[in-house]
Amino acid sequence: MYFATNSARVLAVPINAEIETDYIIGIGINSRRSHFVVLTSSEISVWKVRPPVLLASLRRTQISLDEHGLNLAASWSPDGSKIVVQTTTSHIILLNLYQTPDFQPFSKFRSLMIRGHTFLPGPGEGITIDGLYLQLHGVINTDGDLIWLSPRASFLLFSTRNPAAVQRMPWPQDEGTVDQNWLGHETWSLESQNFPWIDSTEDTTLYRIHFIKSNAPEGWVSSDGKAYLTQNIQQSSLSGPKEEESSDESPTRGGTEDTWTGVCIYSPTKTEKPEPYSSRAVEIALNPRFSIAAVGTESGDIVYLSFPAGIEAQVPPKWIEIPEISLRKACGRVNTFEWTSDGYALAVGWEYGWAVISVGGRFLSWAIAENYSHPQLKDYFMRGVSHLFWGPGNFDLFLLSNSDEPNQRQVFILPFAKSSFTAQQTPENTRYAFLMMEDRVLVYRGADQPDMSVINPESDVWQHIKTPIDYISNNWPLRYSTISNDGRLIAVAGRRGLIHYSMSSGRWKQFEDPSHEQAFFVRGGLIWFHHVLIAAVEMANKTYQVHLYSRDHELSPKTILFTEALVSPIVTLSLVDNSLLVYTASNELYHYLVIPTSDSVVLHSCGSISFEGVVAAPNLVRGMSWMIPLSQKNFGDAADDMTCATITLLIGGQLVLLTPRKNSTRDVKYDLKILADRIEFCWIHLRGVGALENSLWGFDGEAVRVWLDALTIGTTSTQPEAPNVIVENVRLPLEFYPLSVLMDKGIIIGAEQEIVSRASLPVAVFRLSTLSQLFIHHVLLYHLQKKQVQEAVQFAANYQALVFFSHSLEVLLHTVLEDEDETEESQSVLPEVVEFLDHFDVSMEVVVSCARKTEMTRWDRLFKVVGDPKALFEASMRDTRLPTAASYLLVLHNIQQLEETIEDAVKLLSKAIEKKSWDIAKDLMRFLRSIDEDGAVLKDVLRRAGFPEIDN
Repeated sequence: MYFATNSARVLAVPINAEIETDYIIGIGINSRRSHFVVLTSSEISVWKVRPPVLLASLRRTQISLDEHGLNLAASWSPDGSKIVVQTTTSHIILLNLYQTPDFQPFSKFRSLMIRGHTFLPGPGEGITIDGLYLQLHGVINTDGDLIWLSPRASFLLFSTRNPAAVQRMPWPQDEGTVDQNWLGHETWSLESQNFPWIDSTEDTTLYRIHFIKSNAPEGWVSSDGKAYLTQNIQQSSLSGPKEEESSDESPTRGGTEDTWTGVCIYSPTKTEKPEPYSSRAVEIALNPRFSIAAVGTESGDIVYLSFPAGIEAQVPPKWIEIPEISLRKACGRVNTFEWTSDGYALAVGWEYGWAVISVGGRFLSWAIAENYSHPQLKDYFMRGVSHLFWGPGNFDLFLLSNSDEPNQRQVFILPFAKSSFTAQQTPENTRYAFLMMEDRVLVYRGADQPDMSVINPESDVWQHIKTPIDYISNNWPLRYSTISNDGRLIAVAGRRGLIHYSMSSGRWKQFEDPSHEQAFFVRGGLIWFHHVLIAAVEMANKTYQVHLYSRDHELSPKTILFTEALVSPIVTLSLVDNSLLVYTASNELYHYLVIPTSDSVVLHSCGSISFEGVVAAPNLVRGMSWMIPLSQKNFGDAADDMTCATITLLIGGQLVLLTPRKNSTRDVKYDLKILADRIEFCWIHLRGVGALENSLWGFDGEAVRVWLDALTIGTTSTQPEAPNVIVENVRLPLEFYPLSVLMDKGIIIGAEQEIVSRASLPVAVFRLSTLSQLFIHHVLLYHLQKKQVQEAVQFAANYQALVFFSHSLEVLLHTVLEDEDETEESQSVLPEVVEFLDHFDVSMEVVVSCARKTEMTRWDRLFKVVGDPKALFEASMRDTRLPTAASYLLVLHNIQQLEETIEDAVKLLSKAIEKKSWDIAKDLMRFLRSIDEDGAVLKDVLRRAGFPEIDN
């Protein structure tokens, strides 16, 4: 889903040469992700994210450093107008950030760029760069040894060591001004009366605070290694201030009192993890989109913990382990965390490495210093990271290398490619492996290639389609992308507007008037209906609409085929046949029919339904679809599909199924069934092959989970111990990250990160390696375990023409043989597998090929069910399947006497000569020569086969 590409860039950060110990100690990005701060021991500098240029800096004097200490950490205020710096002597330095409208930096270069005399702008570099300057506002001396500082909208929250407390103070105001949101000074000591949910001792302090936004949970880490999920709640005071005293107090101070509520989500002594892995928590990062908290430990371990959900069953903690066992303790402590803005991936900085891990726990990109220790490597972040953050759109990862050498502490920018389904989950975006980069899209074309090219890892079948530079330079980053059902049309949307592309013409279409492009932005998604692009947009006047554009027309407000207005923001779109499903932030699902007319295409409204009380957080809905019963498809009115459709929703990481139920008044109610948690993406194959029709597929970070015929899930009985959870029918473990399913070829296509690092190269090069895996045998095994041999035969018949069909059958047989080593004969599924194989001509080849690749200890059990290998050899000879007969001869050689092998070899050699199969004859003689160094066996076989005797 997120894969590093190309190689990292390094920023040239100026260092104060007057101070010997000056080096980069931290980086941090503002909430709008437009600027970031680089902090050295004596200097604070503000950079623009795109292009990454230095805009303002403030170098502290030697007197300031002596009085207030060296810089230690820097943070942004939520509105991005202030920067607070924590020093080594527990001082807080306040800096104001102002724009300079009369001065535009780099204006000379921009004018040359516009005229095209020098160079073209890159992605995001077409927008005017505003000048900035930093101004010192003041210095605050805090008592009690400052530990952590967390700026908020109207106050500063910080923790201290002595006393062990959490304190709050308002932002200092200019003289003569009054902040209406002033809450006053407050100190909460870490005692049971203030924090009854903190199991603290006298030495316990607050070590880390992870704040996302106001009125949302935040993460705390205490010095004793415990992690908490907490929230500040303002409640009405039991007794307000007296009227005569109210004029001396802030208007909001006397009427409210603050309390902290929370729960311990991680404890090094209580969280289930075998020794010696359990360790004290040192970092925490919250992912509200998936309701997950990531906790990093002192020993380098990472654990995913679900947010508490009341009395509901909790999802167990998920420990994340480095794929290579030998390196699991070589990473050092966790230094820093950050989730992507969409919540799909977590960037981790270790003391001796870094990684990007999916929300399901799959390692996407990673490096440990032990593997990259050669001194010529100048990408120092490969050996450790102290700070990191994601850039806009998550296309860049900014990393500060962790090193004891000051000159090796540098800021790197590593580019990434990401799957299109991170923005919008539609069947088309999972039917094709479809990736986005900062200036292009990548489409996997393996579905159009011959069968052998698909499974060949050396085949490069990625098509790169670059976006127009005049669009991406002003509207970077790309926010949405979609591909049509036939893979011939593509559409992308950036910060504003949209553009679309045709494979046939090889051309993009854009708005001719830039003002039309800037009048809206896509919010909710894009989707193709044949040649018509359906876009959910938000207009500049805060209205929400669905637009229909034709690929055949130019992009313009006048060429919009149809406009549908909605009252609330659109969360996501989905298209099932000609039914358009629109899910909005008001928790309503709208159903439209896409109807072509003689000269246009229109949307016909079929009604809506509210999921109030069913879906608690509509903004967390990331994907949806529905399935219509066959009777309704064939005989019902499409406008009534909503009343009988089975709906699937992906809410955060939870995959749920809503089955309709009508009461006595004919009102439709829905029964909610939870299929799985921590699902990264899912899709429905409405027109799958055989048993895969109406199948529901979901990936959980470890395996693809398949629910066959999901339309009937609601009618089947569930497990008594978990009545609302339904286990998948088929589980497909994968060693790579899946990107696409080629249903007609029975293959899952995926990708894996490949890092090229040589002693002769100063940089590491990141590449994407394409991998594939068959899934046919998994579905067949499901049927055979259910004793459904005929169903398995019918399913396999759909793939019989594939060149690797026999290989998939061989994998099936081999899997059963290995898995049933200790299975009782009465419970074995091997007889059903053999009965199934007998329906195909390649059965004898499959059996002998599997036997030769498995251990001889399993042969007795295999041939006890399949039959005597001697009889199979004779059958192969009768059918003139000489390669198969030769393979059986190799098997017989290991289980029978030499004389019998000689007799069989004579038969095979004579038949090979008769049929002029010279390759078989040559291989057979080479085999006979190998089993007898003297050559007597070979001479004997040749003599019996009618060859004249050759003298030595």
